[in-house]
Amino acid sequence: MARTIVDRVASSAGSTEPAPSSIGRPLSAPSVTLDSVSKKFGSGPTAVHALDQVTLDVQRGEFVCIIGASGCGKSTLLNLVAGLDKPSAGSITVNGRTALMFQESALFPWLTVARNVDLALKLQHQPKAARRDRVADLLKVVHLEGFADKRPHELSGGMRQRVALARAFAQDADIVLMDEPFGALDAMTRDLLHDELERLWEARKFSVLFVTHNVREAARLADRVVLLSSRPGRVAATFVPELDRPRRMDDSQLTHLAGEITASLRAEMARHG
Repeated sequence: MARTIVDRVASSAGSTEPAPSSIGRPLSAPSVTLDSVSKKFGSGPTAVHALDQVTLDVQRGEFVCIIGASGCGKSTLLNLVAGLDKPSAGSITVNGRTALMFQESALFPWLTVARNVDLALKLQHQPKAARRDRVADLLKVVHLEGFADKRPHELSGGMRQRVALARAFAQDADIVLMDEPFGALDAMTRDLLHDELERLWEARKFSVLFVTHNVREAARLADRVVLLSSRPGRVAATFVPELDRPRRMDDSQLTHLAGEITASLRAEMARHG
């Protein structure tokens, strides 16, 4: 159901045994490369070691999901790739423009839907006339063309996340970084947005680095699912779902795959107490 192409399970001594990073990798330059990246917050005995020697790449047009226990460094990894923070050790290479989406839509409540999307274009110093047309196109892409003059409080949670998607695409991003963007939504809305995101991703061929606690969501969306160990976060395993798209949440094969990944997640959490 899934191919485990990397197995870097940490021993009790904290060492790892990395498998060759070239397994299953195309030869083109990746969109994102993390090379032995570590991150510590603070210093001395109270320092928090969030990430340890993480090596990972995201190929162009690839959809990679990051899973792991709470506090394993998933969001920290995303912030480092976005350039919001710097690694304590190692290097990060990003080839392309990035856009970041959070669990909350982070829309400006005093601006309309159209003006929230327009702001991303305005910051790129695009002409007003061109921005107007571009905003209309983007709202059509996320099926919100009739809501341009609404304000965020007038929209459902799923609709606000659609606006956030449109704003991300307004940045002409090559790489979309997503930090549990659908985590606060009900199951039905989340499933609909999975379809929407997958449709846009397949049409536009951007790369995605997607953080989630939801194993089924990862199995539903990902080309690869990367499991991080408990803090400090290390690459413990990588799974390649061998399922055709589109995938459905209630599909028996997806359920089996999610169970396989969940078993590895539980074993990793037990290993670290």
